[in-house]
Amino acid sequence: MGNFLADKVVAVTGAGRGIGRAIALAAAAEGAKVVVNDYGVSIDGAEPSSEVAESVVKEIEAAGGAATAVADDVSTMAGGQRIVDTALAQYGRIDGVVCVAGILRERMLFNMSEEEWDPVIATHLKGTFTVFRAAAAVMRRQGAGTLIGFTSGNHQGSVSQANYAAAKGGIISLVRSAALGLHKYGVTANAVAPVARTRMSAKVPMELKEIGEPEDVAAFVLYLLSERARDVTGQVYTVAGPKIAVWAQPGELRSVYADGGWTPEKIADLLPGAVGCDPMPLLGRPLRSA
Repeated sequence: MGNFLADKVVAVTGAGRGIGRAIALAAAAEGAKVVVNDYGVSIDGAEPSSEVAESVVKEIEAAGGAATAVADDVSTMAGGQRIVDTALAQYGRIDGVVCVAGILRERMLFNMSEEEWDPVIATHLKGTFTVFRAAAAVMRRQGAGTLIGFTSGNHQGSVSQANYAAAKGGIISLVRSAALGLHKYGVTANAVAPVARTRMSAKVPMELKEIGEPEDVAAFVLYLLSERARDVTGQVYTVAGPKIAVWAQPGELRSVYADGGWTPEKIADLLPGAVGCDPMPLLGRPLRSA
């Protein structure tokens, strides 16, 4: 057992498999007490079972660590609250939450149904909010804490996962909002965009040139949870095997001003040359400037 997270209490959602499981095991191995949350659903969100969370707790306990299972649905306010309440009841505090839980329901935008949109947004985006909200209230009183959301490079857009991409983009904005609002209380908030071999990445319809293992992501998350990262907040990081990268903060690129107000004709004359477009790398072809 290590001590990089000694005396910390950490809750991890989606911790029954893949990256979440790797984070829970690694945190416990470094001295943290871990609340293991997993609703136990299949990759499309069906067939919930509590067994996956309980099996990770048994692994942690067998290795000499301390952990508690919570098989709640993070897409509900009660579920998010119960994760934090369990940490407080079992261990007296909550020092970090890591929101990994997610599902996929792929469909082209023009064919996507409400039943394919809502659960993905609910699990990823609302599921991050419910845990962040419950944890932030406690961390504010403690004067310390770490919130970690999981996003994806797909926040740039996705051909057949508009629901997933929208949720992941929302998580980035949620993280930045949390960082701004909680900084004065000593609470940090960051997002991680992992590229690792999991049951979800197996469905990516392309070869990923930069990809690692769940344990690579877990190592980085443990850093963010530690005292060594107390001044890191409002950031989005990619972890892809040996590579760690930070994403740029959003900002305006170019602007133009009008004398006497805008008309459609004036915009058509000025915009292409003065402002233009910011090309989409994923589009595979340049955008027209006009």
